[in-house]
Amino acid sequence: MTEQSAKFTLGSDSSDMAVMSGTIGPDVVDVTSLYKNTGLFTFDPGFSSTASCESKITYIDGDEGILLHRGYSIDELAEKGDYLETCYLLLYGELPTAREKQDFVYRVTRHTMVHEQMNRFFTGFRRDAHPMAVMVGCVGALSAFYHDSTDIADPHQRMVASLRMIAKMPTIAAMAYKYHIGQPFVYPRNDLAYAENFLHMCFAVPCEPYRINPVLAKAMDRIFTLHADHEQNASTSTVRLAGSSGANPFACIAAGIACLWGPAHGGANEAALNMLMEIGTKDRIPEFIGRAKDKNDPFRLMGFGHRVYKNYDPRAKIMQQTCHEVLDELGIKDDPLLEVAMELERIALTDPYFVEKKLYPNVDFYSGITLKALGFPTTMFTVLFAVARTVGWIAQWKEMIEDPKQRIGRPRQLYTGAPQRGYLPVDERS
Repeated sequence: MTEQSAKFTLGSDSSDMAVMSGTIGPDVVDVTSLYKNTGLFTFDPGFSSTASCESKITYIDGDEGILLHRGYSIDELAEKGDYLETCYLLLYGELPTAREKQDFVYRVTRHTMVHEQMNRFFTGFRRDAHPMAVMVGCVGALSAFYHDSTDIADPHQRMVASLRMIAKMPTIAAMAYKYHIGQPFVYPRNDLAYAENFLHMCFAVPCEPYRINPVLAKAMDRIFTLHADHEQNASTSTVRLAGSSGANPFACIAAGIACLWGPAHGGANEAALNMLMEIGTKDRIPEFIGRAKDKNDPFRLMGFGHRVYKNYDPRAKIMQQTCHEVLDELGIKDDPLLEVAMELERIALTDPYFVEKKLYPNVDFYSGITLKALGFPTTMFTVLFAVARTVGWIAQWKEMIEDPKQRIGRPRQLYTGAPQRGYLPVDERS
């Protein structure tokens, strides 16, 4: 990392600040000494122009549509590798050798079971509770079951906690789904791959064998890979902020899940599918396209465009391919919802309004369609996002804990409330 210098001037006073350069991407101005030297804070709602940390994990270039994990492009990882290989890469910095991968898969697989008392924990929730509400509670409760991996100062315990989170999240998610639909829990199987095991736990029932469809399992694995990490987004920043206080990793991931639940973040694919249901049929599409183009209409096309990607979402191309593979495998051709989706996709890729504004279908658009085809209700979409993103959260948490420059997060504010004033007894207030 090279350093340059920038000068901040206010009236006759000036202050020098370092300009730091990363491997790739924009340079950043180090403002850590700004308040000390000038008595001023920076003002950046949403932190869209603020680098909150230094990281070696994920890089995004929104203008060029680039997403890299440890230097590897997301399309290569999704097409040539698998989810657990990406997990290893995010956690340890390099792709595993054959032996390292075998060992990692073995360790993750042997951690998939949850404490048997967790079964009784679920009965405290209403059956109609949103699965994300159940996930927040159950993941936070893991720290009450696994005391031997909550010491964040112990590297071994950090490693064990990381493996447990990656391994147990699909099990807890499947349990939340089964509880929601009133079916018995299905235990994980050590002879199945990660995505296969998850589909088995979600869709198998005790009264008949469940056949793993390799096309659907591959699609599930790709969905996990495409959502594994996405730099310093809202939920990842939440995990880092919670972790900066020294909170245990299970509590930090629960905080990330709570943040992910928001419709502007992890709920985007659910919102996209709800939009398709609102449109209903192909003949109503022109009406909604017109509303989307009307500046005075609050209606928004969900699943199109992205806050970070000003070009095509690099994950969307792979998700589009995966979506069509699943639809072809299942023979789904006359579903009205999917007909609406395919027509919207065609319009977004050809209509000058969408092309000029770069409102391309994003990963949420295609993943919502795919997950519906796989048999998941919309209430489970964000849960699956949480399963996939767990490795990104835990890798970012681990990196933060091991950073010697890490400090507890404490954003400042621009206060616009009342100035200091005196207290009046209640009988003197008018």
